[in-house]
Amino acid sequence: MSTAIQVLHALAGLVVLAEALNKLERCAPLASGLSSQERLVDGLKALAWFLLAMGSAGALAAPALRALGMPADAGGEFTRLERPTLAETLVLAGFAVLIIRTRVKEG
Repeated sequence: MSTAIQVLHALAGLVVLAEALNKLERCAPLASGLSSQERLVDGLKALAWFLLAMGSAGALAAPALRALGMPADAGGEFTRLERPTLAETLVLAGFAVLIIRTRVKEG
C-alpha cells in the first residue's frame, strides 16, 4: 500500500506542478491598466498557483533526494524527505482530480 501511495503522490504532484506552472505563466498582477481589485485578484491567484507549484515540486523532489541517499532531516524545518502520508497524498490527488476535471470539461 505504501508504494501505491508514493506513486499516486508523485503522479498527482506532476499534474499539479504542470498546471501550476501553466497558470503562473498567464498571471500578470503587475500589468498596466488593471484596477486595484483586478490586481489584487490576479495577485492572489498568482500566489495560490505559486504555493501549489512549490508544494508539488517538493512532492516530486523528495523521492528523488531520498533515492540519492539524502538523510530525511537534511532539509531542516522547511522540508521533510520522509514518505508522504495518506492525508498529504489525498490532498494533492484532490487538486490533481480538480485540474483534470477542468481540462476534460473544457474539451
